[in-house]
Amino acid sequence: MTRSVSSWIVSGVLAAVLLGGCALGPNYKRPQTAEPSTFRGQTTTGAASLADAPWWDVFEDPILKYLIQESLRANYDVKIAAARVQEARGLLGIARSELFPSFDYGVGAGRANALSGPFGGIAVKAPRASDAYSATMNASWEIDIWGRVRRSNEAALAVLLGTEDAQRGVWLTLVSDVAQAYFELLALDVRLQIARDSTDAFQRTYNLFLDRFQQGAASRLETARALGALGGAQAVVPQLESEIVAKENQIGILLGHVPAPIPRGTPMYSQPVAPTVPTGLPSTLLERRPDLRQAEQQLVSANARIGVAKADFFPKLSLTALFGTASPELSALTSGGATVWAVAGLLSGPLFNAGRTLGNYRATVAQWEQAKFQYEYVVISAFREVSDALAALGKLAEAETGQETSVKALTEAVERSTDRYRIGLANYFEVLEALQQLYPAQNALALIRRDRLLAHVRLYKALGGGWNLTDAQWNEPR
Repeated sequence: MTRSVSSWIVSGVLAAVLLGGCALGPNYKRPQTAEPSTFRGQTTTGAASLADAPWWDVFEDPILKYLIQESLRANYDVKIAAARVQEARGLLGIARSELFPSFDYGVGAGRANALSGPFGGIAVKAPRASDAYSATMNASWEIDIWGRVRRSNEAALAVLLGTEDAQRGVWLTLVSDVAQAYFELLALDVRLQIARDSTDAFQRTYNLFLDRFQQGAASRLETARALGALGGAQAVVPQLESEIVAKENQIGILLGHVPAPIPRGTPMYSQPVAPTVPTGLPSTLLERRPDLRQAEQQLVSANARIGVAKADFFPKLSLTALFGTASPELSALTSGGATVWAVAGLLSGPLFNAGRTLGNYRATVAQWEQAKFQYEYVVISAFREVSDALAALGKLAEAETGQETSVKALTEAVERSTDRYRIGLANYFEVLEALQQLYPAQNALALIRRDRLLAHVRLYKALGGGWNLTDAQWNEPR
């Protein structure tokens, strides 16, 4: 390699580096979104938030903690998310490799009796057969003048970060899904007990009517009405038992297990639930919720790809080099006389491709616009979810107070009407009416308590619960 060629290559590289100081395309800037000063329905203000607490402090039931921990270990969505993170890391490695020269080697051996033509094909038969041996090393490097490779790396890094946020979103969603299904299961247990209690009560009422009918103190109408109420109550029990099995199977799938019975811990009415909780500042939601961070990283990636598409309008500068040995004698490969080398610079760019480059650029800009609109939509949807959960927590607390009063009053009404019937001061309509009002009221109370627990779960998820936990803490809770 001559001195002039070496100087030319060095000068070319330095010039390319200087020209490549800035990359084409827009630098990312977070879009302006409408951020309220407080969440709608927020009763307390301050930086503290329910999302600051790890999930094992939010959900105190030891059985629920075990179920969540098991789901984080074995759930299939968790495994798929982890594999996607590894895929994104591999793709980032591919993108980063373009920043550096590529080195390849080649070793060849052949024998032929044909001469090649001017365009690479076989021209005529050679006078005699000849051998050919070679051992070479090739190097190639695209000088990133316009920042195409750097923008490509920026896009790949954003994809990786977005995939990691998606993984954390899967963890948070799984925690909330398991907690929600568990509380729904506890509610079904309560409703099943109510159904069994109502069946027993209607059975006692029917026995009482039947006894009085046999003694001639009651009519067949009373007995038939009591039997009808008993049958209706009996029909509810197997329906709820079927729903319990289905809910247990759902939890089993979340745990990555085959369907099986699920253990219970603290009963539903003993589960702690506060009517108001700290929510923090709305501006911090963008940094805490993994789905919002993922949406923003998708926007960052789309923004970087605009620079890649814009760089395709300009020429690419590539440097190539070859060094090795080539000889018709195998023994000559180790001698200095068989040394071969070559260096070259290639400047290439689009001249006419029927609008393909322009079309690709326009499509990339449109993809960025889609990502921007999607990000803005996810942001306002997040504020809505927080507000919905806050409203549910506050209003359902009031509803539960009123429903508890109703249940207590109806329980007393059943006792008094039954006593009055026994001594002949009331007819069967009073007893049945009291019973038929009590058990729906008890069911309504159970559903309100369930919905309060579910609202608490949804609020924790909506606020981006556990946002400050490390990956290790998510997978190995204290």
